[in-house]
Amino acid sequence: MLVTVYGVVLFAAALHATWNAIVKSGSDKILITAVITAAAALIAALILLFVPPPAAPSWGFIGASAVLQVVYYNLVAQTYRVAEMNLAYPLMRGTAPLLVAVISTVGLGEHLSTTAWVGIGTICLGILLMARRRVSSHRAGVGLALLNALVIATYTLVDGAGVRMSGAPLAYTLWIFLLTGAVMTAWMLWRNAHAFVSFFRVQWLVGLVGGAGTLASYGLALWAMTLAPVAVIAALRETSIIFAALISVLVLKERMSRGRIAAVCVMAIGAMILRLA
Repeated sequence: MLVTVYGVVLFAAALHATWNAIVKSGSDKILITAVITAAAALIAALILLFVPPPAAPSWGFIGASAVLQVVYYNLVAQTYRVAEMNLAYPLMRGTAPLLVAVISTVGLGEHLSTTAWVGIGTICLGILLMARRRVSSHRAGVGLALLNALVIATYTLVDGAGVRMSGAPLAYTLWIFLLTGAVMTAWMLWRNAHAFVSFFRVQWLVGLVGGAGTLASYGLALWAMTLAPVAVIAALRETSIIFAALISVLVLKERMSRGRIAAVCVMAIGAMILRLA
């Protein structure tokens, strides 16, 4: 069963890297982010018509997660405005799982084996190695990325607990994206309705792809958290940086240095160690 869970999480990681690449390549980072969240909300609303609601105890977690997700998406857009994806993405996604591992062990009472800790640490090391050479010259981007890492760790822990109380991982996930998209859309309409509507008309298909990607990516990760420790899933999901590196080379035609290749190899080793935990 765990083999299937880990395979699903790796697929979710690929989806996550894909929608982040869509945001980074957008002409207006905040508008494309808003279009993606709006599309995800529309998809969620349609599916919610056919699924039972989550259990009552999980609704507080859903509300808290939606607030954190709004902050997260805005920080993603702001970070990509001032920093390259191959710097910001590793910092955002690499710092978060270590925070999750520490806090979930203390706060949620989860017990991780020594092998699992080695795997988590190795993945984090590999991701951070990708960014270490340019940290000093991109202080604004680094600061925003690290702040978002804290937000990511927080909503991961909130949802790791909430989804287990919900009794319905799919409905739990869909409500988060519906609320997040509704807030983001309302904010953009208040800020500049004409610009948002015009951008949506042109980029709706891209937004639909990105929205489906972000919804499926996080939904699959939350489902996995009902079957395996939150810290393990959080760390394995961050192998999305491997897929982001492949996208940057094969799709965006970016140059990949030997240092980046070495960092990707370190992350792959960490994922294998985690698999054996």
